[in-house]
Amino acid sequence: MGWMPAQGRLAAGLLVNLAASICIVFLNKWLYVRLGFPNLSLTLVHFAITWLGLYLCQALGAFAPKSLRAAQVLPLALSFCGFVVFTNLSLQSNTIGTYQLAKAMTTPVIVLIQSLAYGKSFPLRIKLTLVPITLGVFLNSYYDVKFSALGTVFATLGVLVTSLYQVWVGAKQHELQVNSMQLLYYQAPMSLAMLLFIIPFFEPVFGEGGIFGPWTLSAVVRLSSSFVCADTKLFYFYNGTAVWCDSLYGKLVHLLDHWKHIACHVSFVTYNMFGHFKFCITLLGGCLLFKDPLSVNQGLGILCTLFGILAYTHFKLSEQESSKSKLVQRP
Repeated sequence: MGWMPAQGRLAAGLLVNLAASICIVFLNKWLYVRLGFPNLSLTLVHFAITWLGLYLCQALGAFAPKSLRAAQVLPLALSFCGFVVFTNLSLQSNTIGTYQLAKAMTTPVIVLIQSLAYGKSFPLRIKLTLVPITLGVFLNSYYDVKFSALGTVFATLGVLVTSLYQVWVGAKQHELQVNSMQLLYYQAPMSLAMLLFIIPFFEPVFGEGGIFGPWTLSAVVRLSSSFVCADTKLFYFYNGTAVWCDSLYGKLVHLLDHWKHIACHVSFVTYNMFGHFKFCITLLGGCLLFKDPLSVNQGLGILCTLFGILAYTHFKLSEQESSKSKLVQRP
């Protein structure tokens, strides 16, 4: 892609991220609702494809694995497995709007965990932005016509485990001096092994409704598309960090260099604005593709949550700029 100017490569990279993030939600929802594909089994195959992609990356020299003890990674692998499983179960049981807004609760929960468990302090203005986020999620859930008690349980567990995972992954990277790909290289197979053990107790494996059941060609195509989108999204921006690798396409190392180039040019505000755009498009897609009802009160809840997210982003940006200014002024 050397023929493309830098701005064009940046736009193309962001569009790939946008398309993968949105499509994975719609494809998985379609597989769960329209085809009845087993939830845990889908997650299992995603983990397997992810690990295969990482193996190819390290084999081609994209990153160097670091020797880690299983005990060091086990809690992280367990939480990684838990957050993916519970968020997928939330997507299966809730409307896309409720699923998407529930994910926004990760920010307040992370702030709470870091405050209580790690003694980290946050400015009052940051704490105040969490109020409209929480209120908006509550309004949407309360007025959701398709409210599901089980879906609410899954969404709550998903938020809690995701928040713990995001706090732990940052701490582990610092503690073990590894990057996200080196850490995921160990997490993925361990999480895969956990799912292999528990799936037979919860889902059929063979026959009707099982992963090795008689699926139609249409189902297989959608399933394969889901794998591509999930792998692209995971490697593209793994937990908000720039991991520029796409394991499912040709010329892997060349693409890795391309993604790294993009990472140097993507600002925090650009990435977050794209995140807000994805948020809105996903909500709209849920209404159009799956006929999810949306009441006026739910719309107010969505606007309230979006306002809180935008305010949070603005204040975090101000903090970053202030920190940079202090570093520049320091002799």
